[in-house]
Amino acid sequence: MDKMMDSPWFLRITALLLAMLLFLTIKSDEENLNAATNGNTTDIIRDVPVEVYYDDDNLVVTGVPETVDMTIEGPTSDVQTAKQLQDFTVFVDLRSMNMGEHDVMLQVENVSDQLQVTLDPAYIEVNIEEKITRELLVDPEFNDRLLAENFVVTTMKSDPQRIQITGAKSIIDSISFVKATVSGDQGIDKTFTKEASVKVLDKDLSKLNVAIEPEVVNVTIEIEEYSKEVPITLRQTGKPKEGVTINELKPSFGNVRVYGNRAAIDALSVMVVDVDVSKVEESKKLTVKIPLPKGVSRISETQIEVEADVTPAPDEKLNADDSA
Repeated sequence: MDKMMDSPWFLRITALLLAMLLFLTIKSDEENLNAATNGNTTDIIRDVPVEVYYDDDNLVVTGVPETVDMTIEGPTSDVQTAKQLQDFTVFVDLRSMNMGEHDVMLQVENVSDQLQVTLDPAYIEVNIEEKITRELLVDPEFNDRLLAENFVVTTMKSDPQRIQITGAKSIIDSISFVKATVSGDQGIDKTFTKEASVKVLDKDLSKLNVAIEPEVVNVTIEIEEYSKEVPITLRQTGKPKEGVTINELKPSFGNVRVYGNRAAIDALSVMVVDVDVSKVEESKKLTVKIPLPKGVSRISETQIEVEADVTPAPDEKLNADDSA
């Protein structure tokens, strides 16, 4: 055995076998590298934007997805370049189509001829409609649970009050509400103005895809204490002087608005104003203070004029002359 290993031929044959093994290994690695570099591969580019070509001055198109997924297959180098640069365009051209519904195929431009492209979705259903603009009234909206206790909203007004809404005719025709909702902190007790975004909704309160001009309006919420109008009743107090007859007491107005605690205001059905007639001797106008009932913080009028129709007492001297 030792003689054979020491033989020159054995060494030559062994060296030859090792050289052949090294050659085959290197060749295999090169082939694998070339296959990886020049062979075909498949990859997916997700969320590719879709361009739409149409007469956007007069028409509205619905049904076109914002993005699609694109599968590309071809030489590895081309696939990698396309994925890195993404200088291609996915589009749908509707410029030659009439209004109505259409099934159209999405197209791709500026992509290598070496690549096979598949889009998901490849076909879409679009609807081409007339674009119209309508002017509608804005309805301000406010959550009155944000108000301080015993305060209420009296009026709500937006500026501007009417806005321009543009979109597909079918969508414009489905508009049921144009809202501008105002928010705020808890405990609001003063009139305020705040910006609010306009929302256009259908009958199911779903937001509609339309163009709004302006998109934001100023909403003024007028707030005041809880109040209601209450009728005035005059109550005669004091005893007229001897011989004086009080024929009628007539107030200059019949109602006042009272403000304050809700429970106290709701329980108030009439405002009783006392008129002291003990010093009234002839027909005249009296100025009388209106009392402030318990639970009422203020009244729209603090005093009232009362026209007193009075028959004065007979003149004693005149009576004496008549007797003579």
